[in-house]
Amino acid sequence: MDQLSKRRIALAAGGASLLAIGAIAHPSADIHIITHEASDISPRKVQAAVDVGVMAVSVLYTWTERTIRR
Repeated sequence: MDQLSKRRIALAAGGASLLAIGAIAHPSADIHIITHEASDISPRKVQAAVDVGVMAVSVLYTWTERTIRR
């Protein structure tokens, strides 16, 4: 086997392994922290998501904002 066919085999094997890794569903975390009152019709919220290709994390945090009444 010459050097060129070894490179072609290595390139084909690398491409096939990248396709196999891409086909597998990556793990993800979905975190909800719900601290608002049930009677609050418009709770405050912060939502963030990070996806780095290998894993993904999504966070949702809600709260009730108290207003000062005079």
